[in-house]
Amino acid sequence: MATFKQKIHTYYLQLVQDRIDVFRDMIVALTEDSKNDAKGSAGDKHETALSMMHIEQEKINHKLAEVLQQKTILDKIDASKELDTIALGSLVKANGIYLYLSVALPKITIEGINVIALSPQSPLGAKLMGNQIGFTFEINSTHYCIESVA
Repeated sequence: MATFKQKIHTYYLQLVQDRIDVFRDMIVALTEDSKNDAKGSAGDKHETALSMMHIEQEKINHKLAEVLQQKTILDKIDASKELDTIALGSLVKANGIYLYLSVALPKITIEGINVIALSPQSPLGAKLMGNQIGFTFEINSTHYCIESVA
């Protein structure tokens, strides 16, 4: 039976993999479009269309590289490991909020509980790193108290 933290990790891995698949599909579609456009077009209009496709492909490649980097970080996390001190891969409960220290990703709901994935480099993530249950701190006039670490 997977733990709550393992379910969160698996969900985020799937989310990132889905994004990778979408970006790769978009790149393939743009490549096909440019090949088809090259067969049937001529002149300035053709050059403009190809240039626009190339710019779009560069944007998608950049986004794909970011998501691949997120996947690399997630792949390094062992979600079955229980931690006492907050580190990459920790699931922290502070002020009733669940925070998953991994990479910055959208808020999700698992078993009816909201979870926010955040990067250890974020202001909140940086404050949490290396601390334990009972640690209190303040960010932007909000006081936080670490209730649990998994």
